[in-house]
Amino acid sequence: MQNIYVGNLNFTATEERLRTLFADHGTVETVTIVRDGASGASRGFAFVGMTDASQAGTAISALNGTLRGGRPLNVSEALPKLERRRGHDALLLPDYRRRQSLYSYDT
Repeated sequence: MQNIYVGNLNFTATEERLRTLFADHGTVETVTIVRDGASGASRGFAFVGMTDASQAGTAISALNGTLRGGRPLNVSEALPKLERRRGHDALLLPDYRRRQSLYSYDT
């Protein structure tokens, strides 16, 4: 499956509209609009999964920069998701002095 990033979405965009838009260029497997965890409102971007990489490339070329809802879409191949650290290790910053200040008892 080829994952596609769709940015600069109108905040009223729906998953069904995106599915229809991309289905003109090939088989759409998944559509996910990223939403704010607290309010549930759209964050203005989505990911579309297409089964065929060549169809995904065609969709990217055809839809990047097109106006939808008064906004030009930013359509590109999605980058791999980065692993996020959790817990104690997430607090450690690369600068030694900053790490040291996290554990300072002089304050």
